[in-house]
Amino acid sequence: MDLDETTRLIRAAAERAATYHASLPERGVAPTPASLAALAEFDEPFPERPAAADDTLAMLDRLGSPATMATTGGRYFGFVNGAVLPAAMAAHILATAWDQNAALSAMSPLASRVRSVVSRWLVDALRLPAGSEAMFVGGATVANLCGLAAGRDFVLSQVGWDAAGDGLIGAPPVSVIVGEQAHSTIAKSLSIIGLGRKRVIVAPTDDQGRIIASRLPSVDGPVIVSTQAGELNTGAFDPFDEIIDWARQRNSWVHVDGAIGLWAAASPARRHLTAGMNGADSWATDGHKWLNVPYDSGIILIRDAALLRPTMSARAGYLPEGDLDPMHHTPQSSQRARAFDAWAALRTLGRSGLADLVDRCSDHAQRFAAGLRAAGIDVLNEVVINQVLVGFADDAATDRVLEHIQRSGECWCGGTMWRGRKAMRISVSSWATTEADVDRSLAAIIAARDAAC
Repeated sequence: MDLDETTRLIRAAAERAATYHASLPERGVAPTPASLAALAEFDEPFPERPAAADDTLAMLDRLGSPATMATTGGRYFGFVNGAVLPAAMAAHILATAWDQNAALSAMSPLASRVRSVVSRWLVDALRLPAGSEAMFVGGATVANLCGLAAGRDFVLSQVGWDAAGDGLIGAPPVSVIVGEQAHSTIAKSLSIIGLGRKRVIVAPTDDQGRIIASRLPSVDGPVIVSTQAGELNTGAFDPFDEIIDWARQRNSWVHVDGAIGLWAAASPARRHLTAGMNGADSWATDGHKWLNVPYDSGIILIRDAALLRPTMSARAGYLPEGDLDPMHHTPQSSQRARAFDAWAALRTLGRSGLADLVDRCSDHAQRFAAGLRAAGIDVLNEVVINQVLVGFADDAATDRVLEHIQRSGECWCGGTMWRGRKAMRISVSSWATTEADVDRSLAAIIAARDAAC
């Protein structure tokens, strides 16, 4: 393929993407049964000969676009999946053409500089301690893993054990304290870094899923405390001041799983929810949730980035070791330059636009809650940010309501378990959601309730 053909193909892809994006307000959120059935056409034998790139692109668009979940539209409220800001989408397309490997500054001085700028902006916007650094990884699971691994190494170093060098065989035991509603990615991360899913100490929580600081356990030795900014069902925030005071008396590490709620710190109206959060040692969040950048874009922020290096660094004679090269501070070696997307989103939004994004989504959640209550539907949580937890008559009724909603295509909400009962979760995370989208979705949810109950 020559340069002219490549240019033409890129333009064709952009035109198809623009057409897809323009269709989002009117199309159903979930794919139709017919569009899903058409995916069988992908199941062809591996081609013996090359195919025209135009034909390949056309087939992907023809079969793929109708079969997508419209997560980047305004009426998808499942799994806290953000949409994609236009500026971030455009930057992503350009950065894909650049094909930069962000692992080392020697590989891409551009990616290195932009990551440094975005790190500074994030620390500023989220009001974290000066000197903290942000590294981009493949989602909040990996971000949590990085924060917990740094915590493991730190607390063991305080008792004279080099976890990065000597491993965990024979190491002093590490106590890990989590709340009853800790996200599943915390357990997964603890499993991967060798601290175990089953060895956690579970602290009791209140009716919103917040750790009750006065009931933290009595522990000795190395301790990690994992807290939450934005519980995945209720959106609740742990009492950081009290927990961190408790942890500091024990020279413990405090990690914040803030996949959703860390962004509340960027809003003057919601910042009070994060009070004391900046006293922690590490923070994990997702750019592809509330910042609305493309997948994947997990972010680990850490007070002292040097504490990531002993475990994460890769050493070889051909590899330079720059001070803050991502390859030496994250699990991956080769990695996409995710910071370009975040830079485009943050620069385009600015401080006030980022706050407005958080506030609009949270206000939409309040609108949902008010409309549901007016219709006689139970709202099970204190709606403090973008999460609305909804209860119906019983588990079977909840299943029926969800089936009606998802099948309708009017909007898409997901199910969850909350304190032993099934519930529906509404997560308003898209920049594209409008009041009209909320009202249209409310009507669909109420109609589903009426049909199913």
